[in-house]
Amino acid sequence: MSQKIQPSELHCLRLQSVWRAAGDDRGVPFCVPPPAGRSSMVQFWKEHSRKATVEEMMLDSHAMELTKQELPEVLSLLPCLAGQRVLELGAGIGRFTSHLLASAAHVTAVDFMENFVEKNRQDNGHHSNASFLQADVTKLEFPLNSYSVIFSNWLLMYLSDEELGLLVEKMLGWLAPGGLLFFRESCNHQSGDCKREFNPTNYRSQGQYSHLVTSAHWTQTEGGQKFGFDIILTKKVQTYVKMKKNQNQICWLLEKVPRPQVTPGGFLTFQQFLDNKQYTRRGILRYEKMFGAGFVSTGGLSTTKEFVDLLNLKPGQKVLDVGCGIGGGNFYMAKTFGVEVLGLDLSENMVEIAMERAIDEKLPMVTFEVADATKRSFEEGSFDVIYSRDTILHIDDKLALFKRFHSWLRPGGQLLISDYCCGEKPWSPTFQDYVQQRGYVLYTPQQYGQFIEEAGFCSVRAEDRTAQFIQVIQTELERAVAIKEEYITEVSEEDYLEVVRGWSDKLKRCNVGDQRWGLFYATKS
Repeated sequence: MSQKIQPSELHCLRLQSVWRAAGDDRGVPFCVPPPAGRSSMVQFWKEHSRKATVEEMMLDSHAMELTKQELPEVLSLLPCLAGQRVLELGAGIGRFTSHLLASAAHVTAVDFMENFVEKNRQDNGHHSNASFLQADVTKLEFPLNSYSVIFSNWLLMYLSDEELGLLVEKMLGWLAPGGLLFFRESCNHQSGDCKREFNPTNYRSQGQYSHLVTSAHWTQTEGGQKFGFDIILTKKVQTYVKMKKNQNQICWLLEKVPRPQVTPGGFLTFQQFLDNKQYTRRGILRYEKMFGAGFVSTGGLSTTKEFVDLLNLKPGQKVLDVGCGIGGGNFYMAKTFGVEVLGLDLSENMVEIAMERAIDEKLPMVTFEVADATKRSFEEGSFDVIYSRDTILHIDDKLALFKRFHSWLRPGGQLLISDYCCGEKPWSPTFQDYVQQRGYVLYTPQQYGQFIEEAGFCSVRAEDRTAQFIQVIQTELERAVAIKEEYITEVSEEDYLEVVRGWSDKLKRCNVGDQRWGLFYATKS
C-alpha cells in the first residue's frame, strides 16, 4: 500500500527534482518574492539596507565596537561545525557567514535584502563551500533532513507569531534528527540607537520565544514519528549587559528530538513540566518562604555556608552551579569569596527570578543560563568547582552527567553535590507514587557515590546526611509556624497549608527509611 505524502513533503520532493535537473543537489532553492502582507517589513529594511554596512545591519551607531565583543561571544555558544551543513537565515551582509564558513562543510546564507546578499557574496563568495540566496524565509522550502545546524541572528523578531510558528515547523523538517537550531533576538524592547521612522519589530519576551519554539512540532510521514525542539541553553549576550546595561539580547540553542506519543501530564518537554507544574513562579516563591530569602534548597543559607566552606574557595576561581535555582548560593559565593559563578537551571521561572535579583545585587561575576546540563557543552577544564544542590534527582543518566562534570573541571577541581536519595527497595507504595509523580530518579547514597567514582573522580566522599535533613525540616516547620500570619498575608493560606503538609510528608518518608539525603564531595586528579 502506498503512503500518503504530506503537501509540504511533496513540495520538497518537487524542489529536489528541480535542483537535480539543474545539476545542483545542495538544497538551494530559487528566489521567492516577499508576500504582500510583509510589505511593511520590506519597506523597513529597504530603508535600512541602502549602504549595506554593519551599522545598518545592527541598527546601532556603536556597531563596530559591539561586534568586536559580541561576535566571538555568540560564536562560542555554537557546537563544533566541522563537517556540518549549515543554513544561515537572515545572514545580512555576512557578519557571521565568514566565521561559519571557516569550519562548516557547507553554508547556505539567506537574506531577503538584495544589497545585503550582494555584499555577503562579494566578501565571502570566494569560498567554495558557500551558497547565497535572496529570499523571504516565510516562503523558503528545502529538502527534508538537509541540514545539521540552522543559525539565525536577529530574524525571528521580524516575523508574526503565525509566521514564526510555521517557520519553526519547517525548520524541524529541514534539520536531521539531532540537528541544532541557534537563534538570537532582541527581546522586550529596542536595543539599537538607530533612529527609526517606524518600527514593525515584534519584541517578544524570552518566555514567549521559548514557548513558541518548543511548542511547535513536525511529524515525519513515514512511521508517523513526531519531532520537536528541546532547549539546550538560553543565555543573555553579556557584551550588551556590560557595554550597554542591556539585559534583552538573548540567545537560544535547541536540539531536534523525537517527541513521545504520550507525555506526562500533557507537557511536551520536561522543562514545560517544571515551569508549569513543580516550579511555577508562585510555587518558587512559596518554597523560598520556607527555605529563606534567595534559596529553594534544603537548609537555605545555613547549609550553603556549611557546604561551601568545604571548598576553600579562592578569589578568581570559576564555579559552575548546576540547578542554581533563584541564585542565593551564587550571590553568597561571589560576595563572600570573590569567585565567578555561572548558574544553570532548566526552569525558565527560576532563572528569570535569579536574573531579577542579579540586577539588585550588582554582581557582574554572577551570570545565569536556562540550560540542560545533560546537553550543554563546555571546554575541558573550564571550571575550578562544580556545585549542585538537590537538583540531579531529576536526571536519569547520572553517570553520563558526572563524566561531563569531570571533563569540565580543571585538574585538582572539586565537585560538591547534595541531593535527594532513597533507601533500599522495596519502597512503600506512597513513596513509589511520590517519586513517579515528581519524575525523580533516586539511588542510595552509596550507589550515588559509586557513580561519581566510576566517572573518574578520586577522594570520593558519599555521606548519608538524612539525620541533618530531618533536623533542617523540623527547623523549617517551626519557622513556618512562627511566620504563619506573615506567610498567609504575603502568599496565601492555601499555599501555607500545602507547604506545611509537604514538609511533614518529607519527615514521614525519612522516618520510614524510604527517603534519604546525601552529601557528595570529590576531586579531579
